[in-house]
Amino acid sequence: MRLPITLLLFWFLPFIGTFGSHPQKVEVTITGIKSTQGRLCIAIFVDNEGFKKESPCKDMKISKERISGNTTTVEFELLPGVYGISVLDDENCNGKMDYNMVGIPKEGFGFSNYYHRGITKPHFDQFKFEVSNSDVKVLVELKYM
Repeated sequence: MRLPITLLLFWFLPFIGTFGSHPQKVEVTITGIKSTQGRLCIAIFVDNEGFKKESPCKDMKISKERISGNTTTVEFELLPGVYGISVLDDENCNGKMDYNMVGIPKEGFGFSNYYHRGITKPHFDQFKFEVSNSDVKVLVELKYM
């Protein structure tokens, strides 16, 4: 009884690694940073529903103290799939977008591989990108209104 199980494991062992998905490096270049005050809030979404509910699958906050110039690069790993990234230039570190009395954003924002034109929030399909079996480079250009 023990021998057949061992043979089965030996037979399938070379194939085990091919079934799992391996994380891939995602390099995000953020341009147009206005100042070194505050932090950058990066949110990663997997679909439009999560984006509309502001419920990212992963998020991170990066201090802007060590950024020189108006560009920085952030690297992390994601499993293969479809994602969208939004970035908030949270200059006052309150963790949310601030708006003026008319409802126009007071802080910078941007989306993966998409420069936002207009007033309304974009749809997930406008800034989504795919992570497959190779490293991915994404550009986020911040916009200030």
